[in-house]
Amino acid sequence: MAVKQDIEQSIIENIKFTLNDLIDTNALEIKKEEIPSIQIEVPREEKFGDFSVNIAMRLAKSAKKNPREIATLIVDNFPKDVKYIEDISIAGAGFINFKLDNSWLYDQLREVLDKKENFGRFEENGESVNVEYVSANPTGPLHIGNARGGAIGDVMSNIFKWAGYKVTKEFYLNDAGNQILKFGASLSARYLQELGEKVDFPEDGYKGEDVRLLAKEYIKLCGEGLKDVSKNEREKTLVTFALDKNTQKMICDLRDYGVYYDVFFSEKSLHNSGAIDSVINKLRENGAVYEKDDAVWFKATDYGLEKDEVLIRNNSVPTYYAADIAYHYDKLVKRGYTRAINVWGADHHGHVQRLKMALKALGIDETRLDIILMQLVHLVKGNEVYRMSKRKGDVYTLSDLIGEVKTDAARFTFNYYKPTTHMDFDLDLAIKESNENPVFYVQYAHARICSIIRKIGEDMSITNLDMLDKEEELGLLKIISKFPEEVLNAVDELDPSKMTKYACKLAAAFHSFYNAHRVNVEDERLLNARLCLISATRQVLNNVLDILGVSAPEKM
Repeated sequence: MAVKQDIEQSIIENIKFTLNDLIDTNALEIKKEEIPSIQIEVPREEKFGDFSVNIAMRLAKSAKKNPREIATLIVDNFPKDVKYIEDISIAGAGFINFKLDNSWLYDQLREVLDKKENFGRFEENGESVNVEYVSANPTGPLHIGNARGGAIGDVMSNIFKWAGYKVTKEFYLNDAGNQILKFGASLSARYLQELGEKVDFPEDGYKGEDVRLLAKEYIKLCGEGLKDVSKNEREKTLVTFALDKNTQKMICDLRDYGVYYDVFFSEKSLHNSGAIDSVINKLRENGAVYEKDDAVWFKATDYGLEKDEVLIRNNSVPTYYAADIAYHYDKLVKRGYTRAINVWGADHHGHVQRLKMALKALGIDETRLDIILMQLVHLVKGNEVYRMSKRKGDVYTLSDLIGEVKTDAARFTFNYYKPTTHMDFDLDLAIKESNENPVFYVQYAHARICSIIRKIGEDMSITNLDMLDKEEELGLLKIISKFPEEVLNAVDELDPSKMTKYACKLAAAFHSFYNAHRVNVEDERLLNARLCLISATRQVLNNVLDILGVSAPEKM
């Protein structure tokens, strides 16, 4: 546990001790079991100290006392000489504020230099999480939206790993259903057209040039033998060929993007294994389905939803919804993950509650499933917005992106905003090597520290840290100390932008320090202390960039 978290725990324990003592002496006439959980906050203004507790207000009703009176009792009886606490005061309606001395910052600095690449990394907590992201239909190339989803999901996975979870990164391969039927019809039409046949292209088919290229490649490799077989056999053969090609292309593009998966899960396997039928039977046993018009329906209205949903169509074909229920049952029950987290496009928002309610109907705690709904990306270049349509085949692909923008810049930029925020991806800014570009700004801070250390040397002793008493030095130390809690905040809020924003704050604090103070000073004691400070800064920058899947260059 980091020093800051130790201090918070110490404050909580000492407040509990004080309250119990006040109850024992009848200074507070409440029962010990009535003491609520003690919550620590950081005051908005620095003048109010480092930590604040509102326990006095929360006790006022049960204790039948004015909050400030309760706060005064706590402060007057709080144990003396508690480590790191310099002053305790009361503000406003009864907030108890704690001001710390600087020694905690120096101890925190020692911890960073001791733990190094493990600073901010929590011990394994015994919980497992499955993070599923991108999961694009393998009917065409990955596009800019998939690029955002890949960056969000990959970084969110890394954050959970740092927070002590056992993480599985998963891609759900949508290789069954209506989109595959449309893909097969599109391939078949292009195949015949390439052989000179006059056939109409499906009105709702995939019009991208990639479909034509796949048909041409099949002809080149396998010949014209499909021309004389049945339509069904031709489509099935072409789909098998094309899905393999497209899936391998997606895997390669994602690897170039720094995204590696532990599991590729096939939707088709749910159909072939009987998993869908099995989960529908479980719903039936739980009284959650009924039959109407030769179809099987989920009683969604019994679970607060507006309308019931079809699971099996009247042609005996399962819906995507049914497959999705079976898939999540597999994750949370058969494979036993503690939690499942999906990164979906915001256009899937209507599917969230109906999936959760189906899990509830199966007896699964629906809070074990979290959905990160990712908003749209607008691609901007030269102040103009790219207009794209996958259906028309007008797509800016992931491979286009990483051919134009460095992977570091793309991953950092996509995670610079909350997933729930619409964003403009500015191609010109992403390749710019200036402080306007956040990833350059952060990487430059790391490279600048490396340059300083190369000139001075890395030999240092962790001593004389109390000489770090300037405003910029203390400010930098405080930002460093926040890294572990930012990891936990990112987990709690499912927000990877916590990491990019933290990286920028840390870089800014370093630049402020460096612009105000020299490191290579004549006083060897101060030089040593500042060398410790920038070495710790470099380490934490390296750690947060590791989470982001972004390189930490030593030269720029």
